[in-house]
Amino acid sequence: MTGWYAERTPDRSARAMIAVTLLALLLVAAVPVALLAAVVMMMLGYVVGGLALFGGSVLAAAIAVALAGVSGMRHLRQVLSEGSFRVVRLSGSQYTDVAQYTDVAEPAGSDYANLVQLDPDDYTEVR
Repeated sequence: MTGWYAERTPDRSARAMIAVTLLALLLVAAVPVALLAAVVMMMLGYVVGGLALFGGSVLAAAIAVALAGVSGMRHLRQVLSEGSFRVVRLSGSQYTDVAQYTDVAEPAGSDYANLVQLDPDDYTEVR
């Protein structure tokens, strides 16, 4: 039981990624509040200050979101490269073709009385 908890605790890079993500969420949530404060400032005559407040909040939120995205991608690559998750890449021959499932018939005891079976010749593909 102790080993499971030791494996599940986030390491330093995971904690940093969580902190940056939470900062980005807080800054994005603060943008409407900054807009309201900017409108109040503009109504009181401080137009340049209101625009600077709103523009600064949007800029800070955009930078935080970009930083969170970059750190999240870096952390994801690090986790996948360590091999702690079992990710298997499929070759082209391992993908199933959808066409082999198109000829599946209805079960014999179907509850649908007005069911009409269509052959592939009865309809055309719409693109």
